[in-house]
Amino acid sequence: MPEKLAEAPRDLEAISRQQSALILPRFTANDAFNLGVSLRARIESLYPNAPAVINIAHTNTDALIFHCTTASGAQPDNELWVARKRKTVKRWGISSWQMGRKFDGDEDKFRMTYGLGEDAGSYAIHGGGVPIRVRGVEGTVAVVVVSGLKQEDDHMVVVEGLERFIKDIATEKDR
Repeated sequence: MPEKLAEAPRDLEAISRQQSALILPRFTANDAFNLGVSLRARIESLYPNAPAVINIAHTNTDALIFHCTTASGAQPDNELWVARKRKTVKRWGISSWQMGRKFDGDEDKFRMTYGLGEDAGSYAIHGGGVPIRVRGVEGTVAVVVVSGLKQEDDHMVVVEGLERFIKDIATEKDR
């Protein structure tokens, strides 16, 4: 049986600390591919036959770097969730999980706080969108999104995948 995902933090300070630790030394197209493949394998080991979508895109252009599903059954709705989570991360520079916890999942409060009006539906405050930051680069360079699991699992599979990825790069340097 594969190791379970850790529980997603709900406290904003803990989420912020978690996110601050996810600074990569680099992020190339090959890195995006390897991260995406690793996320797919992890999701398949935890949730066989669960149709989740994994999407990695550049922040400044939305250029797609990696995209796949984990199993048959992904719906067009998953793509809408991917776009909404990515848009949240791009605009505020924090994970969509953190934004959701900031408002305790209250979408009306979120909409009113930022004056989103009818545009509110193009954002999601549900877990699964996580910014990619690179040491020495200001801002977010890419966004990783997982959609199709429970929102806390969407979030944690990305976080744990990035943590492993950072360790793998460090090990690679030591060789």
